[in-house]
Amino acid sequence: MALAIKEAEKALALGEIPVGAVVVRGGEVIGRGHNLCETRRDATLHAEVLAIREASKVLGDWRLGSCELYVTLEPCVMCSGAIIASRLGTLVFGAYDPEYGGAGGRLDLFARHCYGAKTAVYGGVMRSECEQLINGFFRAAREKGR
Repeated sequence: MALAIKEAEKALALGEIPVGAVVVRGGEVIGRGHNLCETRRDATLHAEVLAIREASKVLGDWRLGSCELYVTLEPCVMCSGAIIASRLGTLVFGAYDPEYGGAGGRLDLFARHCYGAKTAVYGGVMRSECEQLINGFFRAAREKGR
């Protein structure tokens, strides 16, 4: 999760919502990503999607069942769908997202076994550190009148 936080800090430096993700297989990082929606003007460029794409390139396969995804914020419904579609074995996230979360916050796509999902989900890992990043970003945005 510490590496996902480093990715989130990269997003923050770009003025993006600070979310970072890493895909790990056998203790080795094979995919990294941080939000780039604002930078590239593309709503699909969430940290999870970018990390999954990179991991798929490294493995030469879209099936990531032997991999773990670490992400600083509970994935949204779009990203939860991508996690399920790529058959990731494990999802570990830091901060919960009661408004947009797709892994127990707003909805829980993993509990519904959508598309035969067999992803193990663990939330709240390094929660305090992840919440500080995201809450600090939105506090500053409110102060700027965004």
